[in-house]
Amino acid sequence: MLVKCICPMCGRTHSVTVNMEEYNKWARGMAHIQDAMPRLSATEREQILSGLCPTCQNKIFEEV
Repeated sequence: MLVKCICPMCGRTHSVTVNMEEYNKWARGMAHIQDAMPRLSATEREQILSGLCPTCQNKIFEEV
């Protein structure tokens, strides 16, 4: 399944391929996305949570 996102910083559209069963676990209330979707990278999980594209994530998290 593709989860499409629009980055709130740059406006680019991007998508993440997720396992439907894992996505449903998270969407139905599994507390931590990393527990529901362990196969995704931290960057991909952040895309789903915040919509931030990888480029904008790098910009934000490099500044921290």
